Parts: sequence; structure tokens; C-alpha cells
Amino acid sequence: MTNATLKHSLGQLKKQGIRITPQREIILDYLITHHNHPDVETIRDGIEAKLPNLSVATIYNTLKMLVDNGLVIELPNNDGGIRYDYFGVPHYHAICENCGKIIDIFDDDYPELVKHVQQTTRDKTDFLVTGTQMEVTGICPECQRKLHIAKLSNK
Repeated sequence: MTNATLKHSLGQLKKQGIRITPQREIILDYLITHHNHPDVETIRDGIEAKLPNLSVATIYNTLKMLVDNGLVIELPNNDGGIRYDYFGVPHYHAICENCGKIIDIFDDDYPELVKHVQQTTRDKTDFLVTGTQMEVTGICPECQRKLHIAKLSNK
């Protein structure tokens, strides 16, 4: 799956006229295969064995290009930094307000949810919608245990 996902994503970039460099391919592969929503430093550390002399500027430039082409999204975190997530398969996120953990939520209804949110936004505000990212915030199970929070039913 990941090899096919990487090939498909690289093909999308080529269709946009973007040159595929080894650096771009390795960074994209890292994001596809790691679901840890890394920041730039984590990406650098994760690919250092393959690209020991890669500059942080190249990582930032590659991430910007991937974001601009819709393959990666930026996720601002609590400390003002940015984390990155491969978005080739659209999904939303559950974010822990206590520890900052981000969990990918894949839902077959996601495309309809996005369409509804975008249409409602246009109808109520005349806003020109250019993108949508959905997040649910709360407390993750690990933090609930640590904080001794009783499990509440949301149903």
C-alpha cells in the first residue's frame, strides 16, 4: 500500500510539473509511512540516515511544496509550532488538549461532512471556501487515565 501510495503521490506531483528529487521522495515517503504528525526536526531526525547533509531549509521548502499541492497539511500545535501530516487519504483529527497527541480518524462519510461544512459556510457567509480541515478536541484515553477522568458516554 505505501509503495503504491508513494508512486501515486509522486505521479500527482509530476502532473503538476514538479521535478521529483531524491530529497522530495524521501521526505514524502517518511510522511506517508510515519503517522506521528512530525515537526521539521522530527522529519530531519527520521531521514538523517538516508540524507545526512540535508538542510532544514530544504525540508521546509519541500513541505511547503507538498502543502501547496494538497498532499500534506499543516497542523498547528499548542506550543506555536507546526506539525505535518500526509493527506493523500482525506481524514480528520482528534487532538488531545492535554498532551497534544493527534490521532487520524478515517471515516467513509468524511467527503460528505466536508461538503456539508463548506456549503453551509458559503450559504451563511458568502465565504469563498478554499479548503477544509476538521479537528475534534478532547482528552485522549491515556490522559484520561492519568488525570483519573471517568469515561463519559458521548452517545
